[in-house]
Parts: sequence; structure tokens; C-alpha cells
Amino acid sequence: MSEIPGPVPDDEQPVPPGPAGGPGPQDVAPGDAPGGPGLRASLEAILLVVDEPVPEVVIAQVLERPRGEVTAALRELAASYDAEGRGFDLREVAGGWRFYTRADCAPVVERFVRDGQEVRLTQAALETLAVVAYRQPVSRARVSAVRGVNCDGVLRTLTLRGLVEEAGTDAETGAILYRTTGYFLERLGLAGLGELPELAPFLPEHVEDVEDTVDERHG
Repeated sequence: MSEIPGPVPDDEQPVPPGPAGGPGPQDVAPGDAPGGPGLRASLEAILLVVDEPVPEVVIAQVLERPRGEVTAALRELAASYDAEGRGFDLREVAGGWRFYTRADCAPVVERFVRDGQEVRLTQAALETLAVVAYRQPVSRARVSAVRGVNCDGVLRTLTLRGLVEEAGTDAETGAILYRTTGYFLERLGLAGLGELPELAPFLPEHVEDVEDTVDERHG
């Protein structure tokens, strides 16, 4: 008479696969909320919206995870992107992490920005470009103070289009400064900045005071 197999021990039970395209139980860390995104998905979501490198300690605080766990996960992500040959990579620079276009894709991005995006600038972009042109070299905080709104995304777009570029850092605050480029003059048909129309008198005079207030609020 053949033996009837007994129950399989819990540690030998097969692990059910996750949903199609999604992680299985082995991919969900103990700290993940039921039904919520895993650590990898959370990291990618945060990194997609940052404008400058974000420290791992900040990410750990936001996700309420141990810093060591977040650091390890970030390094694993960076290695996986590199192994897969993605068009972007995850770099640790200036004390934080951020997505960057892969270096060998730079020519493609440049052609897309300059040739494939020949569209008119938005009103926000035109206003931001005017502030940079008349106040250069100028920091992002000062541009935002003049316009009264956050200009990080607009400045990034203008930089990608070759109209604005970095011009060192402020000696006192260390903030990155921006200026217009030769391509900007070329597009406007100007020989130099001295040919810009008289517009500066219409800009706020006490931008420094406004910027100090902005810095205090975000400090």
C-alpha cells in the first residue's frame, strides 16, 4: 500500500509568481505597505521628479527605510541600468542621486532638442529667458523671485535647447548661475548683449531682498 504524502513544510512551499510584469512576494520588502509600490518603484518615482541630486538620507526619511537598505537599492538600480544599456543612467554625484542621459546618447538628444523641437517657446519660457538675459549671470532662486513662481523646469528646458547655460557659482551662496548662450544671440540676430532692447528698467529693482526671503523659507 503506497504512502499518502503529508503536508509540505512551509519553508518548502512554492512561491506564487507576482502579477504579469509585476514583482512577486520575494520582491516586496517587509516595510512595504500592502498593495503599495515596492522599494525599487518608489525610488524610481522620486528620482524622476528631482531637479538636482537628492541625498540618500532624504530618500530614506521619505520612504521610512533604513539608509543602508536605500543605498544598496540605489546601487543595484544603477548597476541594472548599466547592464541593460539604457539611454539613461543613475549617478551618485554631489552627495546625492539623480538620473542623467547616458553620455553616448548626447548627440541624439542634442539633435532632438535643436532640430526636432522647433516649436515656439511658451510664455513662461520667454519670461524666464528675458530675466536671464537682463540679469545674467543669475541664479535660479533670483529668476524664480522675479517671476514669482518656481522656474527650475523652465530653466532646464532652456538649457536643453541651448539658449541658456551654466556660468559658474555665486561666491557667497554657492548657487549655480546662468547666462544666455551664443546660440541665443544667433537666434535673435544680435551681435552682442548690448543690442538687447531696453527692458531692464521694467524688472523689479529689489530682487535680492525677495530672494533672501525665498531662501529663508526654504532654508
